[in-house]
Order: sequence, then C-alpha cells, then structure tokens
Amino acid sequence: MARTVKMTEGNIPAQLAVYAMPLILGNLFQLTYNVVDSMIVGRFIGKDMLAAVGTAGPVMSIFILGTSGISMGASVLMSRFFGAGEEELLRKEVATVSVFGAWFSFILTGAGILGARPLLCSLQVPEEILGSAVIYLRLIFLGMPFTYFYNTFSSALKSVGDSVTPLIFLVAASVLNGVSDLILIGGLHFGIVCSALTTVAAQALSAALCIRYIWKRVPLLRPGAKEFRMDGALLKKTLGYGGVTALQQACQPVGNLLIQGAVNAMGVDVMAAFNAAARIDDYALVPERNISNAMSTFTAQNNGAGNTKRIREGLRTGLLLELAYGFGISLVVYAAKEVLIGLFVDREAAEVLREGGRYLGLMAFFYFLPGLTNGIQGYFRGMGMMKMTLAGTALQTGFRVLFVYLLSGRMGIRSFPVSCCVGWCAMLLLDGVCYYRLNYGRNRSAPA
Repeated sequence: MARTVKMTEGNIPAQLAVYAMPLILGNLFQLTYNVVDSMIVGRFIGKDMLAAVGTAGPVMSIFILGTSGISMGASVLMSRFFGAGEEELLRKEVATVSVFGAWFSFILTGAGILGARPLLCSLQVPEEILGSAVIYLRLIFLGMPFTYFYNTFSSALKSVGDSVTPLIFLVAASVLNGVSDLILIGGLHFGIVCSALTTVAAQALSAALCIRYIWKRVPLLRPGAKEFRMDGALLKKTLGYGGVTALQQACQPVGNLLIQGAVNAMGVDVMAAFNAAARIDDYALVPERNISNAMSTFTAQNNGAGNTKRIREGLRTGLLLELAYGFGISLVVYAAKEVLIGLFVDREAAEVLREGGRYLGLMAFFYFLPGLTNGIQGYFRGMGMMKMTLAGTALQTGFRVLFVYLLSGRMGIRSFPVSCCVGWCAMLLLDGVCYYRLNYGRNRSAPA
C-alpha cells in the first residue's frame, strides 16, 4: 500500500518528526556518498581527474537549481491540493510538471552539451584537464531528464506525506553507483567516462523506480490519459513558485563563491581548515533543513484544508524541534571540535587543527540560529510565500559576505562564524517582522 499521510489531523510533533527523519537520513547518506565517490575517483583515476570532476560540479549545480526549483514549487501546490482533498487538481499538477519537464529537461540537456566547453573555459579551467572536464560534464548532462523526473516524482510522493519511499530509491541508486564505481574504476581501472556513465545510470534507476512505484501503487498521483496534458494556469503558478525558489537556492552558491575569495587570501592552512569545518557544518545543519521541509509540507497541506489554528501549532512545534536539535548539536560539536577536524587532516597538521578548532569552537554557539531561520522559512514556503524566502536568504547571504570582508583582516578564521551569526540574525529580524505584519498587523494579507 502507498504511504500517503494526511497531516491535517493527528499528533503534530510525531508527524513532523516521522516525516523529517527519512529526509535527514537521505541527505546524510548523500553527503557521505559524495565524499566516498570523490575518494574513489581520486585514488583510482588520479588527482587530475578528481580536479576535472570537481570543476564540473559547480556548473552542473547551477543547472540542477532549475529542476529542483520547479519540483519544489510543484510540491507546494500538490501538498495544498492533497490537504484540500482536490484529487483532480493534484493529478493535473502531476501531468503539467511531467509534460513540461520532458521539454524543459531536453532543452537543458542540449544547452549543457553545447555550452560545456565555453562554460568551463569561462571558469579558467587549466588546459591539462579541460578536455576531460568537458567530456565528463557532457555525459552528466545526458542524465538531466532523469534528475528532473526523480526530483519531480519524489516531490509528489513527499507532498502526500511519503518521505520514506524516495529515500529507499535514493539509497538503491547510490549503492548502484558506488558498487559500479568500485568494480569498474577501482577494479578494472576504467576512466572518467565510466565515472560519468555510472552516475547517469544511477539517476535513471532512481527516476524509473519513482515513476513505476507511482503508476503501480499511488493512483492518487497517476493522471489518466485525458488528464495528461499541461494546464496553463497551473504551469504559471508552478513556474512562479519554482523560479523564485531557484533564485533563492542560487544565493548560497554565489555567496560561498565570494567568501571563498576571502578564505584563499588567508593561506593554505586556513583554506584546509575552513573546507574541513564547512563539511562538518553541512552534516550538522542537515536535520534543521529537513525539519523545515517537513514544516513546509505540513503547512501546505493544512493551508489547503483551511486549518489556520493547526498551522500556528505546527509552526510552534517545528521551531521547538529546531531549537532542541540546534542546542544539542552545538554541545556535540563544541565538545568534539578537534576530533572532528582530525577526521579530515593528519594529526601532524597542527595549524590546520588549531584553525579548524577556532572555527568550530565559535560556530557551535550559533547552530540554533539557522534552526529558527529554516523553521520560519519552511512556514513561508508552505504558505506559498516564496518571495519572502528569497528576500530572507538574499539578506542573510549579503550580510554574511559583507561582514566576512569587514572582519577577516582582524579576526582571521573566526570572522566566518561571526559573519554567519550576523546574517542569520538579520534574516530572523526580517522574517519576524514579516510574520507579525502578516498575522497581527492592521492589514493582514495572509492567514497564519
């Protein structure tokens, strides 16, 4: 039986926790897999090929923003329709994003293949690895349709409360990719072409499993033959939400790129410490982001059902979960900061360990702040207020970049956690003012 869960009734803390846990496990698994995949390429193909794969990554990420933005926009609408019991509109939305996605992903694939070399040249990729990076990137772009359809159909499943099944398919695809890499690259010593093709095969498997599951087990999300066409009004709403979401997601990579310039000016030891600490941040913040995703689905379903009081209760519960986790992970990271940095570098790299400890020793005090910002953003996203999420993220990124450059000369590596704190506080202030005006102001423009 399909695992659909209606969040318009029942125990709120349990629903948020049960929904968020598979998302957390999936993200942690993906992070770990990416590290292992890089290790396989670096150890068995060589540092040049590892550099080529790493160079192609940022380009691919920009293109993926478009597909993930559309799927997130569609997810809000699908959750709303599911909560309201509007099954016909739900199937129309699935059909709309499917038909549109077939054309959209085909165009992205063509643009990526044709533009791979100019894009990489604009990033000043060294000539000795340029050819390999171009080949890798072009092959990866062949998997763009699979990436789109996995994102779309996994979002559809999550919108009806099923966050477990997409996790199972993600793990299956990642295991296929990892085992194939170990056999074909580690054992048989095939090169970078094989690395790209195994990635595409894994993407194809995850998309195929999602589609087959929905068509076999979830008739609620299966459009009929007459329904399988684009609905102009729904597409306009989806692209409106998705476009703003893609811009929001682009803020962080752009900000990180600007901050990396300040990091590079501090020398190799700080660069190594910062990159190791950033990996730890990624792991630490995964649960907060996925509690936020659970809050989005919860809010969207209850918004569709018109449950204003339950939305407020969900927001309070979600923020308490975020705070509890934030304070807990702060204690863990602060207590184990040197051990955590030591996972990435040799114990003889004393300066890297020292700088990494300084970063984490200060950042550990601030982990509760992104819990609050993620929680409020999850609420806004579930209500369909994408422009507010964009404004908050842009403000946070802008303040973070500004204060890094203002403070880095005096504070060294500690300027990075301080600048994050300033950015999160600015974002909280904006989100708090917006929430108050929307819900308690004289001219309320949206329900709670």
